[in-house]
Amino acid sequence: LKMSWFWFYLPLHLLMVACLCHSIKAPTTSFQQSFKTDLFNFYHSRILADGKETTIHLLKDIPKRYYFVLEEGRALAPFTITVTPCDVPIEWSILVHKASASFLGKAAQGDHDTQEVSKSQKAPSMVSTIFNYKGNSVETYMGMSSHSALYMLEFLSTERDTHITVYLTTDTTSGNLYPELPTDPRIDVIGIGHTTVTLTWKHSPSVLQHSENIQYCLLVNEKHNYKSLCAAETAIRSSGMKLPPTLALSLSPYLLEPQQVMILSNSELSIINKASTGEVRQICMGTKNTYTVANLSPSTQYYFDVFVVNLLTNASAAYTGTFARTLEEPEPKVMELKDGKVIQVVLDGKKQKFYSLQYQARYKKIQFTFQLCRGQVQVHITKNGKTVASENISGLRYLSLKGKLLDTYLVQLRSTEESNSSVKLQVSPHFHKPLFPLLPESLKIRSFSKLRTCNSVTIAWLGTQEDNKYCVYKKRIEEDQVWMELQSANRCSGPESRHKSEKVLCKYFYDINLQRAVTTETIKGLDAGTLYLFDVYLFGPSGIPVRYHSKAVKTRKNC
Repeated sequence: LKMSWFWFYLPLHLLMVACLCHSIKAPTTSFQQSFKTDLFNFYHSRILADGKETTIHLLKDIPKRYYFVLEEGRALAPFTITVTPCDVPIEWSILVHKASASFLGKAAQGDHDTQEVSKSQKAPSMVSTIFNYKGNSVETYMGMSSHSALYMLEFLSTERDTHITVYLTTDTTSGNLYPELPTDPRIDVIGIGHTTVTLTWKHSPSVLQHSENIQYCLLVNEKHNYKSLCAAETAIRSSGMKLPPTLALSLSPYLLEPQQVMILSNSELSIINKASTGEVRQICMGTKNTYTVANLSPSTQYYFDVFVVNLLTNASAAYTGTFARTLEEPEPKVMELKDGKVIQVVLDGKKQKFYSLQYQARYKKIQFTFQLCRGQVQVHITKNGKTVASENISGLRYLSLKGKLLDTYLVQLRSTEESNSSVKLQVSPHFHKPLFPLLPESLKIRSFSKLRTCNSVTIAWLGTQEDNKYCVYKKRIEEDQVWMELQSANRCSGPESRHKSEKVLCKYFYDINLQRAVTTETIKGLDAGTLYLFDVYLFGPSGIPVRYHSKAVKTRKNC
C-alpha cells in the first residue's frame, strides 16, 4: 500500500503515535532512546484500559510499561490513575510525550515513507516525567489530558516478583470505581478486654449513598497492618492459606479449604484461616461501623484493618489500620485441697488451660490419688516451686510423695483432648484410710464366644485378695452406638446413674491366691441376635465404686 492509504486506515490514536515516533530527535539520554523504541512498537504494546481495573504482574528488576491516549475529538479533560501494590513496595512513574498538532496534520497528508518523513519533517517534541512514586501505599494521580499527548506508565519491582492493580478513568462524572473514605479514615479502639477489642470508624460516604451495594469487612491478624485488601489477600495466600477472591463474601458461596472455618451469625460472615504463621480472621458485618472482636487470646497484640467494599465491582478502599493489645489474663483462682476430701474437676478441652489446686502438707508423707473419669488428663505437681511429678493419668493412679511439714504443693490439671475431660482426686496422709479399694491387675471384662447362646452370655473379671462387692449391669444398644458409648462413658459414675432395670446382680468374692481371683457370671434372659453393653462396679470399704471397662457382647442369632 502507498503511505497515503496507510495513514488513512491507521486509527487516529495510532496515527498520532506513529507521527510522534518520527518527531523524536536523536536521543540525548538512554531513557529517551528507550522511549523512542517503545513508541515504534506501540501497536504491539500494552494499552491501559479506560474505566477498568487492570491486574499487572511484575518480574523482579524488569520494568513494564503501559500506554494510554484520549479518544478522538476530545479536548482537555481530567483523568485519574490509581495504583495499588499487592505485596512489596514498587516504583512507578507517569511520563508524557507531547508534539505539535500542526505537525500531526502534515504527517497525515504526507505521501513519503517512514524514513523520509522523519528526515524532512522536524517538529518539536518533549518527553517529561510528571509523577513518580516509590512505596507500597495506594496512590492516586489526578491530571489533565490532551489528544495531542501520549502517556506512558512505567512500573518496577526491585525486591521480588509481585503484582499490582491499576485503574485509569477519564470519566470523572459517573462516580469512582472505589468506595469513598471519610475525611478521617482512622479506626478508633474504644474498648479492650482480656479476649475482646471493640472498634469504631466513621461511615464511608459511599455507605450513606448506596448502602445496598456497600459493606464493611474487617481483617484481624497478629503480624502487621495491610494498606490494601489486595496486599492482605496476597499475604494470606503466601502463608499457605487459600481464601475467596475478596472479602465481599456475600456475593456468592465459596467452597472452603480444610484450614478454613466459616461462621455465619447475626448477618455477619466470618472466615478464620489457620496456618503455621498464625490465625487470620475476616469478618464482613454489613454497614455497621462499630464492632467487637471476640475470642482473642489474652496479652496478645492484634492488628485491625477495615475495608469498605463495593459488592458490585469488588473494588475496595482501606481505612488507616490500627492495633491493640488485649489485657493480661488474670491469675487463675487456686482451690485449696483438704486432707481426705474427694473432689471432681471438669477440664475444658478447647481452652487447654491448667486447673490449679494447692495443698499445704500437715504430714511428711502424703499420697495423691487420681481417678480418670473421662477423656485424657495431664497432671503436673510442684513442691515449693520445684516439679516433683508430671504425667498423663490413665485409670486409677497413686502418687506418694515425701517432704517436710508445711511444704506447699501445687497440682495443675489440664485436658489433653479437644473434648472436655474430668478427674477425681484426693490428697491424704500415708496412714489415712484409702479412698479406693485395692484394684486387680486388670479392669477388663472378658466374654467367652463358645459359651454364647441365643439368650445368654458368659463374662469374667478379675478380683482381689479383699472381700469386695461387685455389681453387674447390662444395657441394650445398637451396633452403631458402641463407639460413642465407650468414648462418652464416665468411669467415675456409679450405679446410681443407671436405670434399675439395667441391674443384673451383685455378689461378693475374693481369693488369697491372686491366680485364682477370677469370677465368671452367666447372664440369662437375653434376646437373640442382640448387642448388649456390660459393666461391672467394684465397691471397697469406703463405698466409692470403681468401674471396669465396658464390654459389648452380642447373643447368637440362630441356635
